Amino acid sequence: MLIFRFLHIVRVAIQFGLDEYASSTRSLRFVRFLIRILFFARKLNRPRGERLRLALQTLGPIFVKFGQVLSTRRDMIPLDIADELALLQDRVEPFSENEVSRILEETYGERAKEIFQSFDMTPVASASVAQVHFATLADGRDVAVKILRPNISKTIEKDIALLDLAATFAERTLVDGKRLKPREVVNEFRKHLRYELDLMREAASASQLRRNFEDSPLLRVPEVFWDFCGTKVMVMERMAGIPISKMDQLRENNIDLEKLSAAGVEIFFTQVFRDGFFHADMHPGNILVDLDGRYIALDFGIMGTLNEVDKNYLAQNFLAFFRRDYHGVAQAHVDAGWVPADTRVDEFEATIRSICEPIFDKPLKEISFGKLLLNLFHAARQFNVEIQPQLVLLQKTLLNIEGIGRELDPNLDLWKTAKPFLERWMKEQIGLWGFIKNLKKEAPLWASTLPRLPRLIEEFLSQNSEASGLNNDHLIEKIYKENRQLKYAVAGLALAVFLLILGLSI
Repeated sequence: MLIFRFLHIVRVAIQFGLDEYASSTRSLRFVRFLIRILFFARKLNRPRGERLRLALQTLGPIFVKFGQVLSTRRDMIPLDIADELALLQDRVEPFSENEVSRILEETYGERAKEIFQSFDMTPVASASVAQVHFATLADGRDVAVKILRPNISKTIEKDIALLDLAATFAERTLVDGKRLKPREVVNEFRKHLRYELDLMREAASASQLRRNFEDSPLLRVPEVFWDFCGTKVMVMERMAGIPISKMDQLRENNIDLEKLSAAGVEIFFTQVFRDGFFHADMHPGNILVDLDGRYIALDFGIMGTLNEVDKNYLAQNFLAFFRRDYHGVAQAHVDAGWVPADTRVDEFEATIRSICEPIFDKPLKEISFGKLLLNLFHAARQFNVEIQPQLVLLQKTLLNIEGIGRELDPNLDLWKTAKPFLERWMKEQIGLWGFIKNLKKEAPLWASTLPRLPRLIEEFLSQNSEASGLNNDHLIEKIYKENRQLKYAVAGLALAVFLLILGLSI
């Protein structure tokens, strides 16, 4: 029952002394004082960062993921806490060898030694949802084997149910409840977590990302070996590289950190705007760097998608922002329906300018994103900006990417790095080549519709001739007289479609 899960969370929080984080909040100081009296015998002899890490690890996957996101934001949390939370990226307590053997045998119908030439029972990485082992297939290929944690879905469902309950309460009681759409955000989170529990879906996502970046000079993605994959086991190419968090090793191998940081920004925007399909769990535990300076992506359990409408409005927002066109940013929000239609665009523009102008032309090390986010939240509240649940994953990923970029190159100018890419993408979308590309995309539909056009016109005219009391010939003549350009437009359209289909067939 949910009440027991809630009580377990409270017990773990008290056990590891997480109440000390409430001391900075005036309304919760009495709660902490009460806990100190009631649990005076507890021993809190470990550092606060370690206690927080152990508590999140004890509570399970959702809490671990929260810690992973925080670990990338060393600009927003104390360094001692960030260092401990970084261990959650791939150093969660592993499950037993017996469970590993049981899951493998359940998946393959035979013991691991019948499938693999060798299998290392000691995991090389252990995260919140699964752990990874190195192995060698019977044909000698070196692989990485990802195995889902046993009974993980039950814990996740309980935590999601609690989050949903809390979201419902917040939506009904908080002033900003409806605007923030907490239940929709939780539902989006639930959907992606359920996807993460199916390793066949993750394998498919890895294959898609690999195709998207085939022969890329920036990113490598491991090959999936489908014959050995199941819902609880995923087998992929073993990748060798340096963890992106190991700065000393990167420098020792002459990796250009500035170039690497800029490449990370380009990879992110390429995934989002070119493909509409992006890796949404880009914490350092999921990223290696090849000796040739390319990124290596790992763990494809959480992938984000964007439709063409969201991509277009996001691109307009980003590009207007990078050009300091604050009126364009404000207008894009209104056009997208993210703020009420009666919003004063000039007032919204002035507020955005006051928040964003101070951070331009500054390297990442001089920007307080904590303060920026707080100011943006206040602006969103003032102008009733609605949360877009489908963009929550994107915002989370952008925070991760920016955090990694800050570590690699504190002097990175995020705006100047991203602006050329977005300008190039927008030209491809709205310029001549974008028009031709869209025509090619629609050509098969036009090719099937064009032969039926005379019949469709005849049916349309018949219906209108009955309503107007004119026969088809008189109706056509009437239409042509009222709109003399119609016949030229129809002829031109037919010719354009014909030439397009002819060109595609050559």
